[in-house]
Amino acid sequence: MRFMMLVIPKGYEKAAPGTVPDAEGVAAMMEYNAALQKAGVLLALDGLHPPSMGARVSFPGGKPVVTDGPFAEAKEVVGGYWMIQVRSKDEAVEWASRCPITDDSIIEVRQVQEMEDFPPDVQEAAAGFVEMQAQAGQRRTGHG
Repeated sequence: MRFMMLVIPKGYEKAAPGTVPDAEGVAAMMEYNAALQKAGVLLALDGLHPPSMGARVSFPGGKPVVTDGPFAEAKEVVGGYWMIQVRSKDEAVEWASRCPITDDSIIEVRQVQEMEDFPPDVQEAAAGFVEMQAQAGQRRTGHG
């Protein structure tokens, strides 16, 4: 089972462009990342720039409208993520519980939808999706 662990740092929705974590926090996080890797559960991980450097695309009336960050209505935003593969939600929650984040952050643990989770008509509509994922993974790792 794949799970995404989403980091939601309090106050990051208002962070200025270019805001980065401190070296001490990054060092602690790297130890945690190494433990995930050593256990063989880590699939991917990334930190995200603050929303002030991003954009949102909404579709009122079916037409795209772009809004540059920061976003006044945002109360919680994702600051980064890990993608892990474990045997159960309990195991994913256990890994999230070990994370050395500060007391002003939350980790949301969400299971990734796998193709077999969908009924046959949805699987048919998504024909080719698994191949797209594989190609995207090859591009990300520089293979292909």
